[in-house]
Amino acid sequence: MSKKILTVDDSPSVRKMVEFSLKSKGYTMGSAGDGQEAMDLLTQEPFDAIILDVNMPRMNGLEFLEKRLENDQIATIPVIMLTTEGQDEDRDKALALGATAYIVKPFKPTQLLALLEEFFQS
Repeated sequence: MSKKILTVDDSPSVRKMVEFSLKSKGYTMGSAGDGQEAMDLLTQEPFDAIILDVNMPRMNGLEFLEKRLENDQIATIPVIMLTTEGQDEDRDKALALGATAYIVKPFKPTQLLALLEEFFQS
């Protein structure tokens, strides 16, 4: 069975690029434009991993990480931060809030694929 990944980014072009890269490797994809939309989607259907931006309207990525800890069903889903925020402070805060990995844009799809493969092999 294919793994289902949720891409959360307010940029439609980033979502499409990530979805295209992962679908080509057999992943099933879902998509949300901000943290609130992602939270709503996660309460309706299961996902195996989340790819999350930091800067988004309504609920940003760091707020999403905090909020997800309140829900046992989604608190353990691996989260890869995919963001333009490259400062150590942002990375450290995301990792402290439970992000599994942190990638700074621009990125190589192969880097994202390698991380997902690593998650699903363990």
